Amino acid sequence: MSNNQLNPNLWVDKYSDYLFNFTIVRVNDSEIAKDLISETFLAGLKSKDNFKGEATERTWLISILKRKIIDHYRKINSNKGKAEVRITYSDEESEGDWLEERVSDPFDKNAEDLILNSELGTAIYNCLDNLNEKHALIFKMKTIDNFDTEAICKEFDISASNLWVIIHRARKAMADCLNKNWF
Repeated sequence: MSNNQLNPNLWVDKYSDYLFNFTIVRVNDSEIAKDLISETFLAGLKSKDNFKGEATERTWLISILKRKIIDHYRKINSNKGKAEVRITYSDEESEGDWLEERVSDPFDKNAEDLILNSELGTAIYNCLDNLNEKHALIFKMKTIDNFDTEAICKEFDISASNLWVIIHRARKAMADCLNKNWF
């Protein structure tokens, strides 16, 4: 498969865990997260002809997912949604073209984006500091550094199910902490 081709048949297997990790810390509700990921895959299928290969398949799907998360908050009219809509993309072009333009230039950020990203990064690391040290390290390796499950299990001598319990608890603690300190 060349860089400019999509393979939708593999999306669920290749990206659903990563997309779920990305989404759950932003919506803190697993059912909503699953719905948003399903909507992302459907939108990806609908706009796959607009994919130019300027971004990786995963980056392209994440950019669709970000738009779905923003739309979710816009629908419920929350302050978090208003903030994300204000700092993110508000143009109403076709989704595929819009995504490629945004994804192809990672340096296309204004000062407000950079400040908010910096503040959110600080909030995330402060929340990580509140976790048990081992759990924080495992959470960071899996969700931030994208280590695969087998490598983490081997490193910490734990089972895959134990890993997912740790990730789930850490995710919940992180979401609670971020809700109190950031959102």
